[in-house]
Amino acid sequence: MIYALAWSGGKDSTLALDRAVRQGLEVRYLFNIFEGVSGRVRFHGVRRELIAAQAAALGRELIQEQTHPEDFEATFGRVLERLGELGVGGIIFGNIHLADVRGWYEARTVARGFEHREPLWGEAPAALVREFVDRGYRARIVSVNLELGREGWLGRELDHELADEILAFEGADPAGERGEYHSFVFDGPLFREAVEVEPGAVYEREGHRLLDLLPGSRRGE
Repeated sequence: MIYALAWSGGKDSTLALDRAVRQGLEVRYLFNIFEGVSGRVRFHGVRRELIAAQAAALGRELIQEQTHPEDFEATFGRVLERLGELGVGGIIFGNIHLADVRGWYEARTVARGFEHREPLWGEAPAALVREFVDRGYRARIVSVNLELGREGWLGRELDHELADEILAFEGADPAGERGEYHSFVFDGPLFREAVEVEPGAVYEREGHRLLDLLPGSRRGE
């Protein structure tokens, strides 16, 4: 069976891909939905071009669609339709413990006849973060929810030291499952080569402080 994986560019979708591959699943496609106006993944702030660079470095075909919040469901439906036409039989997500989020996606994928997979579901968030780091993946924090997280996490590479800080922060989910923070993965075992990026401006949007990552090819422009 051919699978497609929901791809945000962050650590959870990366670890879900890593586990799926180790389980012997044929994950041929990644799919990503970004904001049409900004050209970025909502709340993550990651440019669509960098999502494409990740997919290329991972050797997967990327299916991308743009949306606005009010028509997300219709956009997701179009993505599923396209994946079905490509022969995809199963959809993989990187959810951990938010049952309402999982339920929303599962109801729609199963209704269209897809197998629904959740490789990370129900596991301890802190253990998943440590697995991600121990597997040799590298990610940078690109977005912090100012109400749920700490501004000082922004721009740092996710390692065991930072994981300990997040774990010690009262009320925070170590994996950022409630949106405390978001990350951009740029290297690791499944990557054919690292995705070259450099830090740009820091800005705020919708209660989040974000780091604008720029493609490395823009260096010196």
